[in-house]
Amino acid sequence: MLDIDFDKVIAGLGRPRRLRARAISPGAFVASTNIYQHHETGEIERRRIFCRTCAARSASSMSDAQFLEGWNAIFAGEMPGIAPLLARAAQRMPLYAFSNTNPAHVEHFSKAYAGVLGHFREIFLSSAIGLRKPDAGGL
Repeated sequence: MLDIDFDKVIAGLGRPRRLRARAISPGAFVASTNIYQHHETGEIERRRIFCRTCAARSASSMSDAQFLEGWNAIFAGEMPGIAPLLARAAQRMPLYAFSNTNPAHVEHFSKAYAGVLGHFREIFLSSAIGLRKPDAGGL
């Protein structure tokens, strides 16, 4: 229901210090170390993931506000036409959402996209429940 764009977050995190885009890559966020997955299940905080995943260590000196601005740039907006579809569906059945996400993104998208999110009876967030989809560990 929300479009994401890794290129936007990479550009956003590189902007304050003029880091090369390739120094911060999508692979850094979804690395084989599983650090991003640990962040999405609430096991580690945002500053730790930032410092661990930025290949350019000098970026760790960016302010929390600059980091959050770049980090939240990943949201490219609502998927075109999704709001009326959700509104129609919500009239017929309860809607639930499941999202692999982290607390900083939740804080941002809960406000920025409150209208479209309001169609859901409940939203299950990996960072709140401690599980990511498709993990079945807690079932």
